[in-house]
Amino acid sequence: MRNPSLAHSHYFLRSSVIKTENKLNRRGIPITNGKIISDQTFGFWIALFLAHHYSLIGGQPIQIFINKPAVEDRASIYSKLDDIRKFRNRVNHCEPLCFNGNNIDCTETISIRAKLYDLISWIEPELVPFFESIDNVQSKVDNIMRI
Repeated sequence: MRNPSLAHSHYFLRSSVIKTENKLNRRGIPITNGKIISDQTFGFWIALFLAHHYSLIGGQPIQIFINKPAVEDRASIYSKLDDIRKFRNRVNHCEPLCFNGNNIDCTETISIRAKLYDLISWIEPELVPFFESIDNVQSKVDNIMRI
């Protein structure tokens, strides 16, 4: 996390870990690997797929996607994860999700949903039915499109 190639990212991963360590110290919580890992943000995990981080850790992050199609690589997975991150941020900031100007358009919402299902199935296909059982996005989109 101190490699000079990471200077342009202001040592983002290292800063994230130090931030977590400081937070745990302030709260009097013992610092463990598990605590450090569980406290990291989505942005932290996505950053592992940026070329400069990815190469330093020998391409290990992609190994979680054991069922990915051969055409998917670091860059394509990073793109999907970053699209999901941007959409999640829009949700968190209560921005409109199903509009293109004044027109109702849920294309991006459906696209993000598909990317999520792709990533989940590439990690563990047996998880897909669980997520489908709690997923109401398509029914909400259908309701919106009837307006």
